[in-house]
Amino acid sequence: MQKQLLILIIYFFSFQLAYAQIEINDKPVIFDERRTELSLEYIKTRYGIEKETPTIDPKIIVVHYTVVPTFEKTFQIFDKSEIPQSRDQIKGASALNVSAQFVVDRDGTIYRLMPETTFARHVIGLNYCAIGIENVGDGKDNPLTKAQLKANAKLVKYLAEKYDIEYLIGHYEYKVFQNHPLWKEKDKNYRTVKEDPGKKFMMALRKKVKKLDIKSAPDMAN
Repeated sequence: MQKQLLILIIYFFSFQLAYAQIEINDKPVIFDERRTELSLEYIKTRYGIEKETPTIDPKIIVVHYTVVPTFEKTFQIFDKSEIPQSRDQIKGASALNVSAQFVVDRDGTIYRLMPETTFARHVIGLNYCAIGIENVGDGKDNPLTKAQLKANAKLVKYLAEKYDIEYLIGHYEYKVFQNHPLWKEKDKNYRTVKEDPGKKFMMALRKKVKKLDIKSAPDMAN
């Protein structure tokens, strides 16, 4: 009995220590009645799923870059409930604004924009089960940093310990899921071409978290 208790105590403190190794700054975007309404409408219209609350059961982590050069500007864009008129390519699918559960700034600071199991629009076909990690930067003028890579690895490990995460993918890989059971997008014509966060960044990230039991996109799974 004492041995079992000791094992439980060790496990508990090891679990807490793992969480303590990551610092997450909460900076919530607006999630008002309008965003809730649009989220539930998106889930029903695009995926055929009816829910009472805009929540997800995380199975996938999708890594992005923002193209926007600063966290402040990124937050301003994500903070609105409705998507700007300028986003014509995706506005037709829904008025719901894009967002993500997390944003990693260029110095590696991690911001949580909403609860981890709250629905966010960031990847076609998979939003209902995907946690998004946006990285401030792009693939050209502001390439992602070593600090961001390190922070992403910590965040992936943190999320993998909390949820039943099956896949870790870059945004550019999302179309591989089109014939996968997790794919739910009903409109066969609703697709966009993505490059983020770049193959080099994803290769480095996967190397850092290779000990975790998380698969790559289906057609490149080990």
